[in-house]
Amino acid sequence: MVFEKIVQILAEQLSIDPDKITMDSLLEEDLDADSLDAIDIVMSIEDEFQIEVPDEVIANMKSVGDIVNFVENNQ
Repeated sequence: MVFEKIVQILAEQLSIDPDKITMDSLLEEDLDADSLDAIDIVMSIEDEFQIEVPDEVIANMKSVGDIVNFVENNQ
C-alpha cells in the first residue's frame, strides 16, 4: 500500500506513467527527478503519511525503494 501511494505521488509530480515506476527505479537516472522535484516529492510524502523526512535522509534517497522503506519504518 505504501508503494502504491508513493507511485501515485511520483507519477503526479513527475508527469510519468505509474506503470514505469518500480521499487528499483532511480529517482534521478530513471525518473528524471531534479532537486526541485525532490523537494516537492518529499513535501507530498510528508503530507500523505504524516511523517517528517530529515534532510540527511533525503540526500540518501536514490530509489523508489529507499522512499518506501523509509516511510514503512517511520509510520
